[in-house]
Amino acid sequence: MTRGRARDTEVCGVTAAIAVIDGKWKTALLWLLESGPCRPGELRRQLPGLSEKVLTQALREMQADGLVHREVHDVLPPKTEYSLTAFGRELSDALGPVSDWGHRRLERLMGEQSAP
Repeated sequence: MTRGRARDTEVCGVTAAIAVIDGKWKTALLWLLESGPCRPGELRRQLPGLSEKVLTQALREMQADGLVHREVHDVLPPKTEYSLTAFGRELSDALGPVSDWGHRRLERLMGEQSAP
């Protein structure tokens, strides 16, 4: 799915939701930010394999979509924190049942693999 779909108003609701969480890292970032504000370095440490460039891009897109809030504290060195907005928390809550379904699917797959 292309980034342009995130602004397309002529799609179904499921497509509109998936457009803002599309990609490898956005759902993981939502999950981490549920526990409270985080600095970018904290997020990178918790997600091995996530580059600084991709993290910055994902957070910018999530901010543009109204999911996260970026706060820059006026200290030296500059300190930036990201947190979920109310809209982002709403999406995170909506994904809970999808996550539950995904866990049931994984259990089912594991059961199929262990069957003779």
